[in-house]
Amino acid sequence: MPVDLRKIRNIGIAAHIDAGKTTTTERVLFYAGRTHKMGQVDEGTTVTDFDQEEQQRGITIYSAAVTLQWRDHTINLIDTPGHVDFTAEVERALRVLDGAVVIFDAREGVEAQSETVWRQAAKYRVPRICFINKMDKVGADFESAVKSIRDRLAAHPVPVQIPIGAASEFEGLIDLLSMTAFHYEREQLGSRFREGPIPPELEEAARKARHELEEKVAETSEPLMEKFVNEEPIGREELVAALRAATINLQLQPVFCGSSLQYVGVQKLLDGVVDYLPCPLDLPPIAGHAPDLPGKPGKEVMCPPDPKAPLTSYVFKVVADKPMDLYFVRVYSGKLESGSRVYNPVRDKKENISRMFRMFAKQREQIQVAEAGDIVAVLGLKESLTGDTLCDPKHPVLLEKIEFPETVISMSIEPQSSADRDKLVESLTMLTRENPTFGFHNNVETGQMLISGMGELHLEILVNRLRRDFNLAVRVGKPRVSYRETLSAAAEWTEEFQRVTGGRGHYAKIKLRVEPYTPEAGQEHVAFVNLIPPGTIKKEFVKAAEAGVRDAARTGVLAGYPMIDVKITLLEAEQSDTDSSELAFEAAARMGFDKAANAAKPVLMEPIMKVQVVMPEMYFGQISGDLNRRRGVVHDSTVRGDQRVIDAEVPLKEMFGYATDLRSMTQGRGSWTMEPSHYAVVPAQMTSEILGLF
Repeated sequence: MPVDLRKIRNIGIAAHIDAGKTTTTERVLFYAGRTHKMGQVDEGTTVTDFDQEEQQRGITIYSAAVTLQWRDHTINLIDTPGHVDFTAEVERALRVLDGAVVIFDAREGVEAQSETVWRQAAKYRVPRICFINKMDKVGADFESAVKSIRDRLAAHPVPVQIPIGAASEFEGLIDLLSMTAFHYEREQLGSRFREGPIPPELEEAARKARHELEEKVAETSEPLMEKFVNEEPIGREELVAALRAATINLQLQPVFCGSSLQYVGVQKLLDGVVDYLPCPLDLPPIAGHAPDLPGKPGKEVMCPPDPKAPLTSYVFKVVADKPMDLYFVRVYSGKLESGSRVYNPVRDKKENISRMFRMFAKQREQIQVAEAGDIVAVLGLKESLTGDTLCDPKHPVLLEKIEFPETVISMSIEPQSSADRDKLVESLTMLTRENPTFGFHNNVETGQMLISGMGELHLEILVNRLRRDFNLAVRVGKPRVSYRETLSAAAEWTEEFQRVTGGRGHYAKIKLRVEPYTPEAGQEHVAFVNLIPPGTIKKEFVKAAEAGVRDAARTGVLAGYPMIDVKITLLEAEQSDTDSSELAFEAAARMGFDKAANAAKPVLMEPIMKVQVVMPEMYFGQISGDLNRRRGVVHDSTVRGDQRVIDAEVPLKEMFGYATDLRSMTQGRGSWTMEPSHYAVVPAQMTSEILGLF
């Protein structure tokens, strides 16, 4: 039976940590009839936080997919983490979703990670609706929260509801489309509510809010603008239709309110998902391009959401598991069938789809076919990674890869038994397949194995996984900054490699130019350009030279840190008719790169963090002075209720131990969040100090 794509919603729930994403998801599953009892985050009983680490910490670490039915629609929902260390989980979810519900704390409004997830959604042009949660919280302020969305996110929020009361007096909401009040019965877990007239004391506020709703929607619709100007009544259905179009076109963001913990407003939020967020047919076909051929760049290919079109699908998440990894896939065009063979143009490999599942958190329901618009999990892939395309072998197409941030923190790791070294490398390799913001390498200078990630919590959880899931006893060092290296000038170098091994000669000669480079969004941090005329040397020798320079760039020239923002150009090359080999060209490229980079004034770069500190006003001077001492730059200072909020950029090196220092400076009344911003050149006097450690 064909699937009606108009009745599918692929959505994600995203927010700052502790805004109530997982609690909202639990309520959604209960009201949709997928669960018979609501789990609680504090008790570790939620459906989507099924990992042991998530249950113990009470936070979401891994995005989890669930499917539910609401008003005859199928909703594929992904609950994402709020902690900045796991921002990659949000990034890859938003890459494949059609819409998002962004949740805000009614007292805090827009917080640091709210800005990050909003920016990620904007990057992928994902339509959003907003949910002002925790209206029952002391200090909850609906209007202030909406204003913070408008001011801090440069968004266009338009309330479709207003709350009845706030904090301890919060008891329900007024639906501005039907101009009806809904009073929820908490003792019935919100599954029952009384529908009635608007309380007299709120009639004027409701009329004003309805007028503003009509005005903002009319600005996006000519027929409605004509009615609005002529003061003709605007019906509910036409208002919903125009608001839906404006939401999908990213012109407006409908705002809902409630309290997930107190069971208020979640059903209306689900109605909003169906009414305002897009189905796969509402969005333009996703654009890919055919694989490049020698001298012929691939042309653009449009992939319509049509089950009859050639298959185009996208791997957006890998879960490393034994005996087989589980791959999460979004199908954009065509059909993906269990038992079929598909093509991965990124790896130039054919892959088998042995089994396919519809996921409900950790539970799997086996299916045979997934059509355009579906999000499923598959087994059987061997070579594919996050960001790869799976398509019809007869119609190859490449979709844009996901751009993940650079790692910023590292620590040494070693097995307690030398016999476990191979097992450790194998386990770390599995984790890197699963987590694109995690890496490991051997430090050439010290011989230590280093693991790198997005923060201390990120690495702590991965180390716990090694101990718990892989049964590895490991020792780890203290967290330290993951520096990078780059070039501050251009240089050229000619390298000739000549060796004789086992009676056979190895010869290669190349000329390289290295120079600073600023990649555009989505481009690699190390660019390789081949300028030698075709036929000068064999194609496999060019590939070997590229592999050599990329390998050398991974270990830098100053202290073994990877190089970023570097362009390497192959200018000239010579081969011997009898003695040249791929090994020789790789070695010549590696040696030539090292010498050219040393001549190009290499510099060290450090991660700069975006830091937000929230504290009572009385501590403002002390905190801002402390951030200045940490080489921080304060960019903004705002008042949020009775709190002062500082936004600053501070080098990561200066932020170790900040939690303890902030606690003592504010008597435990301050809080802070931090996320990677960018890399910047380390001051010269500090470079000598850092390099002196090696």
